[in-house]
Amino acid sequence: MNAPLYNLEILRLAAAIPYHERLERPGGTSEKRSPVCGSRVTVDIAVDDSGRVAELGMLVRACALGQASAALLGEAVIGRTPAEIATARDDLAAWLAGEREAAPDWPGMALFTPALPHRGRHASIRLAFEAAADAAAQAAEARV
Repeated sequence: MNAPLYNLEILRLAAAIPYHERLERPGGTSEKRSPVCGSRVTVDIAVDDSGRVAELGMLVRACALGQASAALLGEAVIGRTPAEIATARDDLAAWLAGEREAAPDWPGMALFTPALPHRGRHASIRLAFEAAADAAAQAAEARV
């Protein structure tokens, strides 16, 4: 693996996080923090009547990798179920830990391939997906 850890696409995503404002009335909220680097991501989610993500709000205070991960989450999370988000979270964690070969089935995740050997960066990459999975589960449960 010779690719740079911070490439142009990661930096582009870090500067273009969608839904970068908190929701006024979320159905679920979760904040995750990396004890390694101090990165922090707060995710607010509202679900529709079918339990799919209808609205997203985020507050991202993270390194470029964490910001890029939050951007990838934001680009593809609307319309997803809490179960789909939890699967993406689990697959991301397993891939980063070396427990699966392929990048998660979420648009753009292969972008983080250069980060695989940098275990100290993994927590920041996981934050947005961990927070989103928790917030989506809360929102779905509150809807019932």
